Amino acid sequence: MKIISQYEEDEFLDLVNDNDEVIGKEKRSIVYSSGLNNYRVINGFVVNSKGQLWIPRRTATKKIFPLGLDMSFGGHVGAGETYDKSFKREVEEELNINTDSIKWISKGKLTPNDGVSSFMKIYEIKLEEIKNYNKEDFIGYEWLHPAEVIAKIENGDKAKDDLPKIIKIFYLE
Repeated sequence: MKIISQYEEDEFLDLVNDNDEVIGKEKRSIVYSSGLNNYRVINGFVVNSKGQLWIPRRTATKKIFPLGLDMSFGGHVGAGETYDKSFKREVEEELNINTDSIKWISKGKLTPNDGVSSFMKIYEIKLEEIKNYNKEDFIGYEWLHPAEVIAKIENGDKAKDDLPKIIKIFYLE
């Protein structure tokens, strides 16, 4: 069951300048319809001891990239929210995992200047299994080595646009 929070479909997102400093806020629908890229998101991967990434497939009901491969978890940073708070909320909502009970690290930050869709902070969680992911977000998953994910996408599998970019930057370079 999806957790209902204040961060719903048309939540407010902070708008940021080139230094990732908040300069305003706007509704998510306006951000997307205007083609803005100066908002914040978090993305991350669950990595097992074999170096494989937990790569879920999005549900058919997702508005963007339906049935596409995805990062292990991710989402928008709501207005007034920090990257870390958003990370904890998204991991709980999508993977049903309390981040206080697991090891996690921040892998780094990216901006649209790095070729990604927005300002983002990337996280990594070390786990051997995901027991109870949110079935409203994902219809299934695979454990894949980073190069295997890239190969699937290059062979025509649908995926979120930022997925191969993030994998190449943090796991293949």
